[in-house]
This record gives sequence, structure tokens and C-alpha cells, in this order.
Amino acid sequence: MERQYHSKVILFGEYSMIFDANALMMPLRSYAATWRYASHLLAQGAAASNASLQRFADHLSTLDGVKELLDLQLFNHELYYGLFLDSNVPSGYGLGSSGTLVAAVYDRYARQKTDDLMQLKSIFGRMESYFHGSSSGIDPLECFLDRPFRITPQGVTLLPEGFLPKNIHVFLADTGVKSNTKPLVQYFKTKRGDPQYLREFREAYLPCVSRCMDTLLCAQTEAFFASLRQLTDAQLRFLRPMITDSSIDLFLEKPDFHFGVKISGSGGGGYVLGFTDDVERTKAFLEGYQIVWVS
Repeated sequence: MERQYHSKVILFGEYSMIFDANALMMPLRSYAATWRYASHLLAQGAAASNASLQRFADHLSTLDGVKELLDLQLFNHELYYGLFLDSNVPSGYGLGSSGTLVAAVYDRYARQKTDDLMQLKSIFGRMESYFHGSSSGIDPLECFLDRPFRITPQGVTLLPEGFLPKNIHVFLADTGVKSNTKPLVQYFKTKRGDPQYLREFREAYLPCVSRCMDTLLCAQTEAFFASLRQLTDAQLRFLRPMITDSSIDLFLEKPDFHFGVKISGSGGGGYVLGFTDDVERTKAFLEGYQIVWVS
């Protein structure tokens, strides 16, 4: 049976990881991609996937050192005979549609897999840059490992499946808008060129992300939701283009129970990521939104 490459959720660290490689990830097993063969590529979506993979293979062949890393001849051979990636991971929703693809290609065609997770992250970053113009490699790493982990400058720490506190529930709220990562990444790169923005982002934004991760992993509920509120406000300040007009109310409103949201993935559409300790009140508060419960 072919392996499934599950989607992912970046709990914290989308943009801050660019500065300090600090992020918290977990698999989202509601969505996955699987290798399949299609006779004459008549299956629904098979032809489009096969053509997309062919373009990706062509791109990989232009990168230095990739032919030694991946068996591109076998990749092209199998594409010729109808190989495609059967995926229900929604594109433009921040759940790793390109990450599952990159992880699947590496897993199938790597000539010799490495156990060095930071090296693997670097390889994935080069591969996934085809889709976004720039990539940290962290999404494909999650899709490949299929394990929760925290990444810091010192390396990757794998976490147990039940690492989330039992009283903190995670959800995704659909903004109803597809996201395009590349222009958002370019916007952020441009803003980083402003010394004042860069200084304030380092001083005001990065500590919020670290506090959210630390308090969540230590199950400090009150401190976590206080830190999450600070992060929400910081995203409104520093990353406003990444928040859609259709979801801005979730960032601005402050209900009288533990609840908070943040951007998911690159933002700009797709899902908003949220946390709560009261599922029923959250469902009522989010009436009108399509919700996916992560935990």
C-alpha cells in the first residue's frame, strides 16, 4: 500500500522562523496525498497532477546537485507511464499542498535518504522554492516526518502525539479566500528591508511567538491565552496584509472566554488558526464559518 503524506499545521512560527528557526508544527491527518497510476490519465485530476509533476521534474533537473540527490530519470519514466499524486489537500489554504508533494517526491526518488533533519529541511527548502519563490523547507519536513515537532536554531525536537494540553483545542476557520504565498513572502521580504520595521518586529513580535510556544507546551492555560492575544495584536500590527477582510473580525473581537486566532501558513486567505478551551461557546461564536477541528 502506498504511503499517505498528510497535511500540516504550523501552530506558531510562520514568519518568525525566518529570523530564528523557531516553530511548532503538527500533522493534520484530515488531508493527504498518495501516489497512484492512472490508465491514460483519464482519472479525474490525474492529468493535471501528472503535468504539474512533469513541470516540477523539469525544474529539479536545473538545480545544482539534484540529479545526484534524486533519481530524476526514474521520476520522468514513471510520469510517462501515468504516475500522479492523488491529493485532497486544498491548494491555497496553508495546509501544505506543496509540502506533501515535495515530501512525496523526495521519499520516492531520493537515492539515499539522510537522517540529518536540518539537512533535510535545507533540501526541502530548495525543492519547495519552485512553488513559493522562497521556502524554509519546514512544511515538507513536517509532511515527511508526520510527527509533531518544535524546531529551534539548535535543531528539531520530535514531540509525542498527545503533546497538546487536553483543555486547549485547536481549530481552523475557513476565510473563504484562497491564498497566494509568493506575493506575501515578497511583501515580507520588502518590509524586512526597512530597519525600523525589522527592529520593532524583532523586539515586539518574536517574543510573542516564543511565549506562545513555551506556555502551550507547558500547559499554562492562562498565560498561553494571554500570550496568544498579544500575538494576535502583533499580527494586526506587523502582518496586516496577511489577514483577510473576511476574517478581520476574529482578530479584533475579544469574547469573554478563552479564545484566540492567528494566521495559518502564509496567511492572505485559506484558514485562520484558532485556540479555545470552550468548544461549544466557540462553535456558537464562529457561526457562519466552516470549521475544521484539529484537536
